[in-house]
Amino acid sequence: MKFGIFYEHQLPRPWTEGSEQRLFQEALDQIELADRLGIDYAWEVEHHFLEEYSHSAAPEVFLAAASQRTKYIRLGHGIVLMPTEYNHPARVAERVATLDLVSNGRVEFGTGESASRAELEGFNIDPATRRAQWRETVEQTANLLAMDPYPGFEGKFFSMPCRNLVPKPVQRPHPPLWVACSNRETIHLAAQLGLGALTFAFVDMAEAKKWVDDYYTTLERECTPIGHAINPNIAMVTSFSVNHDAEEARRRGLDGFRFFQFGLGHHYAFGKHVPGRTDIWKQYEAMRGSLPEVGMGEGGIGTPEQVGAHLQQFADAGVDQVVFIQQGGKNQHAHICESLELFSREVMPRFKAGEAERERKKLARLAPALERAMARKNRMKELADAEIPPITPYGFAIAETSGSTALDEATRRRQERMREMSEAVRKAGN
Repeated sequence: MKFGIFYEHQLPRPWTEGSEQRLFQEALDQIELADRLGIDYAWEVEHHFLEEYSHSAAPEVFLAAASQRTKYIRLGHGIVLMPTEYNHPARVAERVATLDLVSNGRVEFGTGESASRAELEGFNIDPATRRAQWRETVEQTANLLAMDPYPGFEGKFFSMPCRNLVPKPVQRPHPPLWVACSNRETIHLAAQLGLGALTFAFVDMAEAKKWVDDYYTTLERECTPIGHAINPNIAMVTSFSVNHDAEEARRRGLDGFRFFQFGLGHHYAFGKHVPGRTDIWKQYEAMRGSLPEVGMGEGGIGTPEQVGAHLQQFADAGVDQVVFIQQGGKNQHAHICESLELFSREVMPRFKAGEAERERKKLARLAPALERAMARKNRMKELADAEIPPITPYGFAIAETSGSTALDEATRRRQERMREMSEAVRKAGN
């Protein structure tokens, strides 16, 4: 089984001078440490306006910084918000390709549709269209990354003419595609479309086994890929705080994990938020004693033996990757680093020992089904060379117009030069 670390960049109030800067710098230090320790993935969200819960509005910038401080860890968009009002598909493709180049081919491209009112209405997005927008833009972003040239598209939410996207990513046809999943229905859809399932839901292990089984059964029977390659993987999140003293592990990590869930509920379910004024941490503190015990997802907090037993349940269920929520609430940087180091020494080796062989066997078993699925893919028609429309620069049109007496001499000289260049190009073409 593989392991990842996950970042919302949570910053509970009260905020002090330099607190956001310190938060980001500590997160970079943590990812650099995780890279040295052999953690497989670092995932970074995209959220907007979700005060205290997530200050991660530009993941492409943060991941680019992380790429220059690491060598091996995979850098995951977990996720890019795909409605066009957030991100134009061509710009997403350009950013993903550039990050893949500067990281030497370590990008994981997670996608999602968005759900919070603060974000959707902040960008004037109709919530009723978000799933349809996600489906259209994910497919076209994959086409932009993979095709040479991109033949153009006229859709309901996104349209653009024929263009050849540059740069192209290191990983061809494109980096692995994922989608954020919060329920079994979305996991089923991920499998139908050949996407990795990034499961941001805390479920008991019996339910996790059902989700994994459904994912792989659907993948083998029903998959028609939305991208140009299939990413057969399912990841699930859990809490994270490891210490030889179980009570100390809870003291260090439990409050942060519960605030993570409280902040999520505040912005997505029950909170009334006044921008710039609501103090979510203060509300959490006032309600801490009366909040119901969540239980699910807290198994990643404990001694190495307890955490190892918890993770073994994920492995037994067939989960490919467990993602740790270690940066939550007011969890301290030093404690996070200590937990990562202890985990890498005393827990991770037992899961790493057979990982390469497990992955090899899984892919060998899936290979016939994946081949059949790729044969079913609805591919965008490639353009023949003669069908690729030329792009005439604006200056070409200016060069073909007669000079006006009102133009100054410098402008006339520029136009004359353009006419000469245009004539030279025309003769060369003949």
